[in-house]
Amino acid sequence: MTIRKAIPSDAEEIAGIYRYYVEETAISFEYEAPDADEMRKRMEGCPHYLVAEDDGKILGYAYAHPFSARAAYRRSAEVTIYLDKDQMGKGIGSELYNALEEDLRGSGIHNLYAIVMHPGYGSVEFHERKGYRIVGKLTDCGEKFGKLWSVVYMEKNI
Repeated sequence: MTIRKAIPSDAEEIAGIYRYYVEETAISFEYEAPDADEMRKRMEGCPHYLVAEDDGKILGYAYAHPFSARAAYRRSAEVTIYLDKDQMGKGIGSELYNALEEDLRGSGIHNLYAIVMHPGYGSVEFHERKGYRIVGKLTDCGEKFGKLWSVVYMEKNI
């Protein structure tokens, strides 16, 4: 497995991975999955966008973007990770986050924030294993599949 910077031609596979989370889970609060063109637009200008690849197939991706547009937050980033649903539990996510954190350290980022579904899907536990801690909760803030869902803000200093 190789972890590398994402390139525009990865957008189709990335969109395919993300589609599952949009259509089948409440992990993403989006209702409609973006197509490859929309995903490519989202990737543009995002220097901290990595993919895990094996034999030419993308297994997952992780990226960071500014936590806020305000200059005072320039040392903080929001991080996100999605794996192909068939690649869970193999350590790929951990390796992707390790690589992303290393990439971010070199850019002056100090605080990482993940907005994670709570409870459910094992995302909180994954982030805790990676050194994140819960710093806040938004109760019943998102509605999907006819149900209200809560999220937690998780923080890690690097």
